[in-house]
Formats: sequence, structure tokens, C-alpha cells
Amino acid sequence: MIYRKFGNTELKISALGFGAGEIGDYAVSENDSEKILNTVLDLGINLIDTARGYYASEERIGKYISYRRKEFILSTKVGYGIEGYADWSYDIILAGVDNALRLMKTDYIDIVHLHSCDLNTLQRGEVIEALHKTIEQGKVRVAAYSGENEELKFAVDSNSFGSVQTSINICDQIDLDGSIKLAKEKGMGVIAKRPIANAPWRFSERPVGHYCEEYWHRWKTMNLPEQKNWLDTFLRFTVFANGVDTAIVGTTNIEHLKSNIKIIEQGPLDEELNNLIIESFKTHNQNWRGEV
Repeated sequence: MIYRKFGNTELKISALGFGAGEIGDYAVSENDSEKILNTVLDLGINLIDTARGYYASEERIGKYISYRRKEFILSTKVGYGIEGYADWSYDIILAGVDNALRLMKTDYIDIVHLHSCDLNTLQRGEVIEALHKTIEQGKVRVAAYSGENEELKFAVDSNSFGSVQTSINICDQIDLDGSIKLAKEKGMGVIAKRPIANAPWRFSERPVGHYCEEYWHRWKTMNLPEQKNWLDTFLRFTVFANGVDTAIVGTTNIEHLKSNIKIIEQGPLDEELNNLIIESFKTHNQNWRGEV
């Protein structure tokens, strides 16, 4: 496993992180959840990323790997969904952190993100103030923002966060030369989500209404040369993109997990192919925005 310094924090993070959204699905068995979470750690992945909104995810992390807490960096997202509190209020940030601590059976959380709140909410400042309060209380190590576009730019410009999480992949490069570049100059950690762009190569025709539809359109528009293994190309592009510290991939399949690790062990893409992908995005960009 490749490990990297996470911005100016004291954290050393694996280049491949685990997105724990899928294991929060109640259709995934408790046994399978326990097995995949422990295998993630056994394989050297040390970032576990979850969120308040990922159903059973936080509870299962607490249930199955809290006894291995010192082995991993824990990341979650807050701001909504706590009964008795208004979404995106000062108090719900505090309550959200406390709830996450309880569910995940830990005394602290390494990284807590404001989860894609809108620009007006960020500009009001109370949620940022509350997040900093949790750091003062020793409950959180790094205040972070997860989101795209104008909100991401505000988060980076504000000097209020130690890290950001945003969509970065072959079909979503819009912030690489902007907010991500500035974030790295400021010493912020950067987590790339959707590193394989929801796997658009799975579809022979435009998947209308599917989560992947927009990325499929961009991928086809970019007209990249055919690749022997698109997963390989997408994942390596993101993991080794300038500014990226770690890329999170979710799965409930242990073999897929092992395959992803082998892919990044190959290192960066060939420089000519990597540059072609970057230029193709710039050439065909149709006012594409970061995908939330």
C-alpha cells in the first residue's frame, strides 16, 4: 500500500481509501459487513470514510472494527438528520458529532466533513464555528468540507478547513487546476470521491436516469482511445492526479478490493496517456461542473 502525508495534518493516509456507503445498505448482511471492514484493514487501507446519511454504516463500523480503532483514520460527514435539531444549524453539528462518536464507539473522529451544504449555509458561518468547537472539545482532529464548485472554492478560500473531499476523476477534472491546486498550496488534505466516475464503461448506451448518466455523456464526448482495462485507467488517473492524497472506493466484494490495490501498485499512468486525458477534458469541456 502507498501511504501519503495528509496535507499539513499529522495523519499518514493510504492512497486508496474505503468508502463505507455500500456497507451501510441494510440489504448487505451483518456478516458481509464485518468481513469487508476487517479485510480493508488487513490489506493496509487505513482510511474509512462514512457519513450520517449512509444508513447502517456508522453503526456497523462501531460494531465491527472499533476494537481496531488505532489502525485507521476515521472520516464522517454531518449536518442533517438528527431528530429534534434543525438541519444545518449550529446545534446539529455538535449533535451529529456526538451521535457519530456513540455509533462508532470511539472517543474521537479524525476528519469530520460538512456534507455538501450550500454556499449560503457556509457563508453564514455557524456550522463552521460549531465544527471548530468540536475540535476544541477534543472530539475531532480535522475540520473538513465535502462538496464541489462554488462551495468548494469558498471552503478552500475561507482558511477554515484542514481538508476537503470532492469528485475527481477522468470525467470530473474541473477543480484540479483551481480549488484543488490552491488547497494543496495551503497545505490542506484532499480526498477524491467517485474516482472511477461510477464506471461509465459498463453501459453500451446512455443510461438515462442512472446515477452514471452525466459521467457517461462526458466520457463519450471526450472520445478517449479504447483501453484494455478502463477500471485500471480511471483509478490510476485519479489516485495519481496532482493534489490528490487519497481516493475512496466503495465495494462489498473482497476480490474487487484486492484488485483495486493491485491496480494502484502499478503507479501513475503513462505520461502521454495521462496528458491526453487532461487535454481531452479541456478540449471537450461543455461548462461541465463538479458532480455532487
